[in-house]
Parts: sequence; structure tokens; C-alpha cells
Amino acid sequence: MVCLIKLKARNLFSFWIGHKWYSFRRYLADYLCQRFLSSQSWQLVRLQFENNCEVGVFSKLTNAYCLVAIGGSESFYSAFESELADVIPVVKASIGGTRIIGRLCVGNKNGLLLPHTTTDQELQHLRNSLPDQVVVQRIEERLSALGNCIACNDHVALTHTDLDRETEEMIADVLGVEVFRQTIAGNILVGSYCAFSNRGGLVHPHTSIEDLDELSTLLQVPLVAGTVNRGSEVIGAGMTVNDWTAFCGSDTTATELSVIESVFKLREAQPSAIVDEMRKSLIDSYV
Repeated sequence: MVCLIKLKARNLFSFWIGHKWYSFRRYLADYLCQRFLSSQSWQLVRLQFENNCEVGVFSKLTNAYCLVAIGGSESFYSAFESELADVIPVVKASIGGTRIIGRLCVGNKNGLLLPHTTTDQELQHLRNSLPDQVVVQRIEERLSALGNCIACNDHVALTHTDLDRETEEMIADVLGVEVFRQTIAGNILVGSYCAFSNRGGLVHPHTSIEDLDELSTLLQVPLVAGTVNRGSEVIGAGMTVNDWTAFCGSDTTATELSVIESVFKLREAQPSAIVDEMRKSLIDSYV
């Protein structure tokens, strides 16, 4: 009788241990899956700037640096810093005493162009904060909202049709790009109605197939007509993107996110490989 009780107790204990081990393994598997998924989600981030979903108004992202509006909520800056700080510098900035930096400047890995309203102190701060190879230049252009009037990646720039010739030459020289005067779906504010990287681009939803083909040929990247922030046509204001990550307004829907992830090839992007390529190009330029 005593042996039978001991046997049952041993079986119950073994069952309890087995059940706990099974539960632990399930917990561990779920935890690791969540860690994996969270490690992948950095490629596409939704956020707000003080309850404003127009994140492209308050930030500028390139392959060499990221600018974030000064004086905003710390969580907005932290969202960029946590995703990018290990790869590129994330710099707090203002332009002309305002926080709408994404609409006032234009830049890529080669340079940064600022409007004439930029103060000497702001200019010096940016020159001190950005990588040495990035040329920071203030320009005299009456259309001072450069981010609304110009869209670019590391190779090509689309510009407002009425920009000064001197500005066009400065864009080509400082940013190291080919410059094309264009409209997007009839809109002259090309920087407001598109966003593109070296891997793909999103343009105004009313862009015709013919215009899409023409723009794609100029930019040499695939383009898709779409929206951000639950149907907003102002793409440049609603998001900011580089070759491996994108930040969108928190109103951006799952369908819009899927389109963005696909056209910018974010799941395929590996920042380490891109950084290695950038380092190699820098080394080559100094040899």
C-alpha cells in the first residue's frame, strides 16, 4: 500500500514537472517569437509628434543622418534614436527658429541644403553635428520651403518648376544628383506629394500610369501611387524614409503600411550591409 502511494506520488510529481516544463517551453517559444517579431518591426515605425501624424514635417531622414525637431516630446526623438543611433547620428535641430524642419530642408547622404532663414547658430550646430563628409549649405532661394519644393535620393532630385537656376546648380553640386524639374499629378510641390529612397518610392495617388512610368525611368526605382495616414495624399509630410527604414504617422493603415514596406523593399533591407557599402564608398573616395 505504501509502495502504491509512493508510485502515484512519483507519477503525479513527474506529471507536474512535465506540465511545468511544457508550459515553460511554450512560454519561452512565445517570448522568442515576440523578440524576433519586435526585432523585425524596426524597419517600419508608426508614431506621432505631439498628437500630429505629419511626422515628415518634423523630421528629415537620410542614409547618413537624421534630423528631428528640437523641443518636441522626448518620445518622438527617442523613437528615432532607438532605431537609428547605432547606425547614423540622430540630431535635434531647428531651422529659422521653427520645428517644421522636414519641410524647410532637403538632403541626402552627400549634403544638406538649408533655406536663407536658417540662423548662423543653427547652421553651425548642424555642421558640427553631422558627419564630416556631409556638406551643409545655406542657400538664397525665394521658395524657402525646400522640403516642399524638392524631393531627392542619393542620385536624383525632382524640383519645383520655378526654382532659380542658381538653386538648381547648388542642388546638383551639394547633393551630387541629377536634377529634373517635374510635377507630380499636376502638383508643383513635388517634395510634398512623394517620398523615395534608392530602393523605391511612393507618389500621389492620382498619378497616372504614364507619369509613373516617366518618373520611375528618371529615378531608376520602382514607384507606386498611394497614400499615408489613412488616405492622406501629402506623402512627404506623412512619412520619412531611407534605404532601410521608414517612419510613418500613427494613422497609417495596415494596407498603407504593406504598400510602403513592399515598394521600399524594407524587409529585404539590411542596414549593416548598407553601412558597409557606404564605408567602402568613403574609403574608395579617400584612396
